[in-house]
Amino acid sequence: MKFVIRADASLQIGSGHAMRCLTFANVLAKNGHDITFICREHDGHLADFIGQEGFDSHLLAKSNFAKNFEKSHAHSEWLGVSEHDDFAACEPLLTDLQPDWLIIDHYAIGKDWEQQAKRLLPNVKILVIDDLADREHDCEMLLDQNFGRVMNDYQGLVSENCRLLLGTRYSLLRQEFAEWRQFSLSRRHNITAPKSILINLGGVDKDNVTLKVLQALQAYMLQQDITFAITVVMGKTAPHIASVQAFANQMPNCQVIINANNMAELMANADIAIGASGSTTWERCCLGLPMVLLVLADNQKVIAKAL
Repeated sequence: MKFVIRADASLQIGSGHAMRCLTFANVLAKNGHDITFICREHDGHLADFIGQEGFDSHLLAKSNFAKNFEKSHAHSEWLGVSEHDDFAACEPLLTDLQPDWLIIDHYAIGKDWEQQAKRLLPNVKILVIDDLADREHDCEMLLDQNFGRVMNDYQGLVSENCRLLLGTRYSLLRQEFAEWRQFSLSRRHNITAPKSILINLGGVDKDNVTLKVLQALQAYMLQQDITFAITVVMGKTAPHIASVQAFANQMPNCQVIINANNMAELMANADIAIGASGSTTWERCCLGLPMVLLVLADNQKVIAKAL
């Protein structure tokens, strides 16, 4: 079948939505399906990385809201345009691609966009990936991978015929986490005090919280006269890589990895993690990695409070 995925990454949105859709896309591709991404050209978009992963992507023109634009959703500004204008830009692409399924992972897209898609493509089916349960949808399936989600959370937001896939059993985890799970769980039986710390504040960390964490750890290590092996993981679109690397260079046993391709291995070999409360949380949980969670955006409160 043909799948079209509508998802964005940016300095504001972060990289989590695009990355979990890539996880989904890789599984679909292995099963013989055809996948195309539609993304907007925000600062920090991941179209190049999506291409490196072997998928076609179409970039919608970068745009910013007019000051008097009326928001229809809590995260409407994430689109950079109105929901109506975003669909208008997607319309010729969808007409050309004629997908069997649309996968939508975007907090700024809801029922209005989806209904326009169904009028354009009467036979299309829609899968929505969401975390917030804060807007209406017109879709055949909705996936919310967050711990504690129940059917009532989406009552009135989707039709009675919508199939709800709720909870961590539907977590969009890459195969590497299954492969490293047993090793990771086994080695934790022998850890009495943490010696290695993994720091990952999302792929972007636009507010440079990573640097603040390193500064706090350095002060603690000097005060307590102890040393940790520290690994920092950042995405290549993160705006503060240089300042983090400069600080890490003057700390003992501290390395910074950009765009790690072995995240499960790094997590499995860490004793504790300091991280944002985004979708990476489920990767840590899968590997039994104890964590200090930081809420860096309002939409991360759902995960943090549930855990």
